[in-house]
Parts: sequence; structure tokens; C-alpha cells
Amino acid sequence: MFATRSFTLLCRRSAASAWRNNSQSAGERLDISGIYPPIATPFTQSEDVDYQRLDDNLKKYGSLPFRGLVVQGCNGEYPHLTPQERVEVVKRVKQALPEDKLLMAGSGCESTRATIQMSQRMADAGADCLLVVTPCFYRGRMDSQALINHYTKVADSSSVPVVLYSVPANTGLDLPVDAIIQLSQHPNIVGLKDSGGDITRIALLVQKTRSQDFQVLAGSAGFLMAAFAVGAVGGVCALANVLGQQVCDLAQLCVSGRWDEARELQYRLIEPNTAVTRQYGVPALKQAMQWFGYHGGVCRSPLKPLSKADLEQLRVKFSSNGWL
Repeated sequence: MFATRSFTLLCRRSAASAWRNNSQSAGERLDISGIYPPIATPFTQSEDVDYQRLDDNLKKYGSLPFRGLVVQGCNGEYPHLTPQERVEVVKRVKQALPEDKLLMAGSGCESTRATIQMSQRMADAGADCLLVVTPCFYRGRMDSQALINHYTKVADSSSVPVVLYSVPANTGLDLPVDAIIQLSQHPNIVGLKDSGGDITRIALLVQKTRSQDFQVLAGSAGFLMAAFAVGAVGGVCALANVLGQQVCDLAQLCVSGRWDEARELQYRLIEPNTAVTRQYGVPALKQAMQWFGYHGGVCRSPLKPLSKADLEQLRVKFSSNGWL
């Protein structure tokens, strides 16, 4: 059990009153169920953050049935932004986001101290909850105990709820199951975004944390239906930046138990999803955004645009499934 005193101090933080005003009282879990696009950060040709084009994208996302937006996730190129840029982007999104939508902000840094500081800055900028990626530079020393200690200190210090974030494709580190189960008991840790795609693992986590009202979000549209089938409550899906309505439709079909229809839609999303995530990454996502009327823009170096051959293959992944 986590110390009662730590939770008491947490609840006394002045910013926690805003959390409670959003229909959350002390001891209750923030409901994070639903679909979130981890939004891209548009840049100008000189690689400055393009806030005007960010605002344009946000207006379009506002008309879609998302639960909220994830800002400063991997698709937002957060490792390539300065700390001040990361906070400023969150501020701009908060200003544009409808009041009924959640703002989940990535606040993970390599050190616990820096993550705590960034988490408070994100909360002050308007984040409703935090997405905290695993520290990974010293991954050889990031065993369960080190990660439990890290996340406990971050959650103890945060004035808004924390969502764990495991993305082994980028970090080379899977947040261990035993660590997640223990951390699920923390009153200020409300869930997990799991981008690994191991459905057996996701099912085990759902089963082992049910008594804690712990919520699991699929980290990709490619396995969204399977994740719902074993108890996930939503997803943070890169493809939702491009096919937002369709990803939300898939989630609704799953929630409604219309599995045959869900399966057919899921089939059509797998190839384009893989293309904008594991296969070609953020440059492909930004290119696809351009095709669908959003502003992707350039990536910040050292990420480079797609080659002509990759661009052609990306188009095939979308067109062969009926999206272009």
C-alpha cells in the first residue's frame, strides 16, 4: 500500500481542486476511456513550431468524437522540442480545446526530477492528466523497482492524474507487468497506454488490475479491436490524426458488441496504421495528414521526408484499403 500521508499531501495541492471540479472527487479515478489522437506538431520550412497550422488542425479535430487529445506524445516529436516549446504547445491546445475534451500531455523526461518539474509545468499549462513515458537511456538499469520508484515519485508530486506509457518500439523497454500491477494501486495513477501490441499482456494487465479500476488504452489502431475484446477502454492511436472518424467508429462498434462490423473495419485500418507507425513513422503520418486536409508539415531534423519509393508505397497502403 502507498503511504496515506502521500495521498493526503497530494489532495491538498491547490491544483487538485480543478481535478475535483471536473466531477472527480478524492479517491476516484479520472475516466480516460475513449479515442485520442496523439497530435503531430506542425513545423514551418525553417523548422519552427507553426502555431497557426496547429490551430487549424485543432479546429478540425474539434468536430470529431474524440475523448480528448494527447499532446507531446511520440507523434508530436517531443524529443526534438525544447522544454519551453513543449509547454507552449500544451497551452495553445488547451486554449482551443472544447471544455468537454480531455487534454493528456506527455511530461516524461529521463530523470525523475526533470519529469516532476515538467509534469507540474504541463499541469499549470492546462493538462487534465499526464502521459509519462518510461525513462530509457539507462534501460539496462531500469528494472521494476527503479521504474516503480520513478513513477511513484512522479505521481506523488503531480496535481493531476498520471497515465503510464510503455512504447518499446521507441524506448527498447517494456514497462514490466509486475511494476504496472503495483503502480495500479497508486491513487493518482489512473491507467496505462500500452503500445507494444501484445494482446496476451494487455489481457493479463486488465485481469490483474480490475480491482483497482485501472484503465488500459491501446497504443495503436492496428490492434484496437483486439484490445477492446480483452478489456481495454480506448486507444491513443496515431492513425486517428488522419482517419479520426473511422477510428472512433471502430471503438463504438466494439463497445456496442457489433464484432462482425468491427472486424471488417479493423481489417481496413491495419495496413495504413502500420505505415504511419512502425513502417515509416512520423514523416508518413505527416504526409498522410496532408492528403486528408490537415497540416502535417515538415519534420524537425534529423527526421527526413519520405523517399519517392516510400511515398508511393504509403499511398498504396491507403488506396488499396479504400481510403484514398
